[in-house]
Amino acid sequence: MEKWNGKVAIVTGASSGIGEETCKQLVEKGMIVVGFARREDKLQVLEKDLKGKLGKFYYLKVDLCSEENILEAFNWVKTTLKSVDVLVNNAGVWKHSDLLGNTNDWKQMFDTNVIGASICSREAIKIMEEIQIKEGHIININSVAGHYTFPLLKDISIYGATKHSITTITEYLRELTGMKNLPIRVTSISPGAVETEMTEDFSKMEGVKMLKSIDIAEAIMYALSAPQRVNVSEIIIRPTSENTLSFTKKLVDIL
Repeated sequence: MEKWNGKVAIVTGASSGIGEETCKQLVEKGMIVVGFARREDKLQVLEKDLKGKLGKFYYLKVDLCSEENILEAFNWVKTTLKSVDVLVNNAGVWKHSDLLGNTNDWKQMFDTNVIGASICSREAIKIMEEIQIKEGHIININSVAGHYTFPLLKDISIYGATKHSITTITEYLRELTGMKNLPIRVTSISPGAVETEMTEDFSKMEGVKMLKSIDIAEAIMYALSAPQRVNVSEIIIRPTSENTLSFTKKLVDIL
């Protein structure tokens, strides 16, 4: 991770869970990190916690459902910090809404999980190209739901569709940067259930094994620390000894 010391990283969904832990890890390793999230109060607490660390933490209140908001944030980063070297597209929304559900829930999931993340990637690459960085990295926090379907879980259908989109988009983005001969690596990290605010209901299920936010943050560190010749394209992380069928049955019981 020494090569990233003093470099600029943007982390979306930075106010809690995987995003918060990722910001902590990157700042402690010497990066200049800008956290994007909607909850400014939580970002302020994180800023206070990270004072005095090797790196530096900034935050911006950003709603990924607003393209104008995203563009303003990237403009601030470009103007103030002069670079974007790493982007972690972590922000995500899961609404309990199936294929016969609420249109607004569908829109929020697609706008946040897919459109917002894609705008962030586009804007990051624009800056990376303009300043001609030597190494860049875009990491999309995906999900096992982006690789498999869970027929018994009707409430995950739209969320799963957004994550399948991210699986495809990540691969096309990697191909695009390669065709343009850009020194930008692209990684998809797909966790199983992680203990975050989004999965609070899961904590009610007896015997359910879940990952910690630090587990995903460490996978991000692994992908970033690989030499430039290595593109860790996909990481799938599951709790040890957990199998899809038993986990799905437990989810059906609680949801």
